[in-house]
Amino acid sequence: MISRSNHKPQTNANHMTKIAAFVFNMFQENTYVVYDETLQCAIVDPGCHNEQEQDALLNFFTAEKLQPVLLLNTHCHVDHIMGNNFVFEKFGIKPRLHQDELPILVNAPRYAGMFGVSIIPSPYSENFIKEGEIIQFGNTELEVLFTPGHSPGEVSFYCREEKFLLAGDVLFQQSIGRTDLPGGDYDTLIESIKNKLLPLGDEVKVYSGHGPATTIGAEIRSNPFLVE
Repeated sequence: MISRSNHKPQTNANHMTKIAAFVFNMFQENTYVVYDETLQCAIVDPGCHNEQEQDALLNFFTAEKLQPVLLLNTHCHVDHIMGNNFVFEKFGIKPRLHQDELPILVNAPRYAGMFGVSIIPSPYSENFIKEGEIIQFGNTELEVLFTPGHSPGEVSFYCREEKFLLAGDVLFQQSIGRTDLPGGDYDTLIESIKNKLLPLGDEVKVYSGHGPATTIGAEIRSNPFLVE
């Protein structure tokens, strides 16, 4: 588990949003816990698949005295939703996702079987995430960016105040999300990255669904899929 914290915004010296990252399951997926001084937190893409991984989350919540209040899915590929049902059973929180991801979520157990993996079906809420929506918890705000291409209804979560982005499998360090899975489309993904993510600014830190964090500036300069 890697903990990362962002700089305090100038507008409120007492406010600080922190991000804890956990690498879970056989796909080496990054699960994020976003929290602030109120001790409320959002769980983003819980990929915990076994008891040891589940305990890692629970122990972290206990150690930091956190209160989970939101479960957010950037998209619903198997590796990102393995822990949805666990979070629901422990905290009574249903995942929020874009409506276009619902077929992916519903069919996730079948897709998992194609990889030789068994998962418990995820609950879902019909309170779907929409482009431009501001998701609030504690003193933290995350703006929803609709960024399809890797998956038909993938979204990214942008904290404008503290300049970080939870990008799911849209953008990686030196790479981009694969587009050969159901609902994927290369041209759509490139359009999402160029129109929604790159304009956020070079300094924005990107927390991806796999691998290390990066920045928008670093990817503009050296990502082989983006350098023209």
